[in-house]
Amino acid sequence: MTASPRARLLDAAVDHFGRHGIGDTSLRGIAETVGTSHRMLIYHFGSREGLLAEVTREVEARQRAVMTATYVDTDLPPLEAAARYWEQTVEATLHYGPLFFELAAHAMQGKEHAAALREELIAAWLPSVTELCRAIGIPEAQAQTHARLALGAARGLLLDLLVSGEREQVAQGADLLNRLLLLSAEVGGAGA
Repeated sequence: MTASPRARLLDAAVDHFGRHGIGDTSLRGIAETVGTSHRMLIYHFGSREGLLAEVTREVEARQRAVMTATYVDTDLPPLEAAARYWEQTVEATLHYGPLFFELAAHAMQGKEHAAALREELIAAWLPSVTELCRAIGIPEAQAQTHARLALGAARGLLLDLLVSGEREQVAQGADLLNRLLLLSAEVGGAGA
């Protein structure tokens, strides 16, 4: 099945931002780099900000797929799977994290180009992370609360990484978060 022109442009934009970062490149500059005109980008995405929002949505969707593949579709022990996923998330964050956090701020501020992201930044992740919490043994009644904590803590750690650049220390925080979740599963599972 052939991808639509919009999907091809979105893939090219994701690749572009992954290689070059966000910067302050104009829509015309982005169009030139991805092999199209700025009018086509406006037609498909509305504006530079609309394109950036779609890039963020796509990167987030890809990260959820990686999470599922790493945790659910594998026989790795939970801490090993968590470490592997963390490293993949860190690599994506180093490329796309500034864009993610900038657009998350736009969503919080109610900016029109980020309106769809406001609905998705948490809601799109909660079902997957909740399922992961169930899979490691957190009882059903507590799984969504643990998922929200895990999602918020992980994003805080990723922001820490981008601001501080202290990759090893942040990785230790992520490891502790995973160990606490597993301990909570053991304690909650024993009491269930």
